[in-house]
Amino acid sequence: METLLTFEPEIWRSEAACMRVGVPTDVFFSDHLGDIAEAKRICADCPVMLECLEAAIARHEPWGVWGGQIFRKGKLIANKRRRGRPSKVPRPDEELPVIPVPIHLQSELRSA
Repeated sequence: METLLTFEPEIWRSEAACMRVGVPTDVFFSDHLGDIAEAKRICADCPVMLECLEAAIARHEPWGVWGGQIFRKGKLIANKRRRGRPSKVPRPDEELPVIPVPIHLQSELRSA
């Protein structure tokens, strides 16, 4: 017998900043640092950022930017770096906005 996970309808989604801006959804699921930075900037001003982050953790989102944080392989990660050796002077598109993880969710945070 299969067990299906069901979640309550996420009523807060209609108030999410990502639903109101004219940015393609791909930005939230990209591996490019510039796209990730843009997604995090959108999340930074979102009125339902905490609800989004909590829901993503509960759903074990496999990847993307949710609630201003980066998910990889179902884990909330501290940062995302470009592949290879880091440059001595970071490019502006590589500087990701810092959005603090709420204290009650910090136990979910992992290193990349």
